[in-house]
Amino acid sequence: MAARQPDRRSLPRWVDRYTTVGLYALVVGTGLCLVALFTNPVPDPSFPWATLPASLRLPVRQPRIEHWPVTYTVGIWLWVGAFPTLFFAGYRRLRWGVGATGWLVGLPAAAMLAWTTYCRFLWPKLQPPTWNAPSYTLVCWLYCSSYEPVWSNAAYAVAALGVGATGVAARRLRGDVAALAAFGILAFPLGLPALVAAWRRRETRRLAG
Repeated sequence: MAARQPDRRSLPRWVDRYTTVGLYALVVGTGLCLVALFTNPVPDPSFPWATLPASLRLPVRQPRIEHWPVTYTVGIWLWVGAFPTLFFAGYRRLRWGVGATGWLVGLPAAAMLAWTTYCRFLWPKLQPPTWNAPSYTLVCWLYCSSYEPVWSNAAYAVAALGVGATGVAARRLRGDVAALAAFGILAFPLGLPALVAAWRRRETRRLAG
């Protein structure tokens, strides 16, 4: 009897749980960021225009962790940790024609490219750089916490690897699993969906014998 193939849209149980919890974490993170609007005149000094009139703020002021209020910091880091769940949720529930490779690899690579470009050229950088700069991948954190261009260049290289891995995986070329895993590791935590894609592909081939 042939080995049973996993459902084409199935995900490991822990990924399903992470996705469910992560979607709630995104909502909570958004709420925590908004709380800072009601306690601090300027929650994020990069965007001084994002403020409320004094009449709408509470008579308390949060302490800051480096440049940002506590709840704002926690909220942003919740977004960092839970952002990959958007790709898992999209793959699990939506039926857009991008398939597993698009949802789990292509879109994260595109997101990394967009975030890297934003942080390099558009993000109003605060001084001094800080270890607490939220970033969606480790290599992006190295740039956002130092402003050294070499790390931004490295982030572009990792994003390009993701684009290449998407093409290799879509065509099922030799080395596709290795390419997916390499991007997933180098782009962690944003690359977590690519790691799952690599695991699914290897498992499918193992069961196929």
